[in-house]
Amino acid sequence: MIKSSFLFVIGLYFLPLFSFAQVQNAAIPKDVQIDVTVTDFNSKPVAHEIMIFKSKNYSKEYQGMTNDSGKFSIRVPVGDKYQYYVLTTGTDTTHNPDDVLDIPAPQGNAYYHKPFILNYKLQPAKNFVLEGCNFDNGKFTFQESAYPVLDELVAYMQNDADKRIEIGGHTDNVGSVASNNKLSLDRANAVKDYLFSKGVDSSRVTTKGYGSSQPIESNKTESGRAQNRRIEVTVIE
Repeated sequence: MIKSSFLFVIGLYFLPLFSFAQVQNAAIPKDVQIDVTVTDFNSKPVAHEIMIFKSKNYSKEYQGMTNDSGKFSIRVPVGDKYQYYVLTTGTDTTHNPDDVLDIPAPQGNAYYHKPFILNYKLQPAKNFVLEGCNFDNGKFTFQESAYPVLDELVAYMQNDADKRIEIGGHTDNVGSVASNNKLSLDRANAVKDYLFSKGVDSSRVTTKGYGSSQPIESNKTESGRAQNRRIEVTVIE
């Protein structure tokens, strides 16, 4: 899976179902159900994401968490507008002003008898690690387990034809600076070549080999060195 280490850019849309029913008794529902589905950029369900709905009128917050199918349902009062966003470690909690669900209060005895449907699509961060994109030891040939991750990156690029990225290769500090710089660049170019083979325009992708110059963990342990050996993707504005 593509692992986001920094901020998410969030893409989303919703489809309210404005169906009313008339009732004659006093027990008119004052709230409405929202059925939420959260997916990643490849339309796969995302579990354990917390979504916040913040009332515009009263600043009260309502929240729910997605199940293994990327879904949850929540009820909120009618007659309000709700800013909504996902709250997860490493995600962007800056509110997009367009991410507002308007639930007007029905007139008279009318009420919503069908839920609002909100389909929320997450996008990876502007800088993220291709978690699981592993290479053979000391080489720039992919291990078999890397291909599903690479295919996710292909889907990510195909999802937005205007997106441009930098692929950065990183190594641990074992070996000389020159050899690590070369290996990291060769690995970044291998990722670029794979994208090109799947139809991604090569002009949308730049590569850079950082060698061991930007460690994210200590090189004194094997686990630290393993995390330093990585491919990072940076979205170019």
